[in-house]
Amino acid sequence: TGCNFIKVAKDTADGLGITGWIKNNKTGTVGGRLQGPKASVDQMVKWLSEEGTPGCQIERCQLSNQQAIIRPDYPKFSLKF
Repeated sequence: TGCNFIKVAKDTADGLGITGWIKNNKTGTVGGRLQGPKASVDQMVKWLSEEGTPGCQIERCQLSNQQAIIRPDYPKFSLKF
């Protein structure tokens, strides 16, 4: 879409110490997985659902499978293609 959403999302996640991944879907949506301290994840969800990048329009943010974990499954936050 030209607004670098997933790239900026990765930079935002890296700044918050979040691990996981994000990718653009063929349907024009974005999917991914976030793991990290609850306060950081909450801040990232706020960014994903309300802020985003200039030029992008966020219509809805849907979260599923939220759970507390002991150890993250991912060593870093990455982009998937």
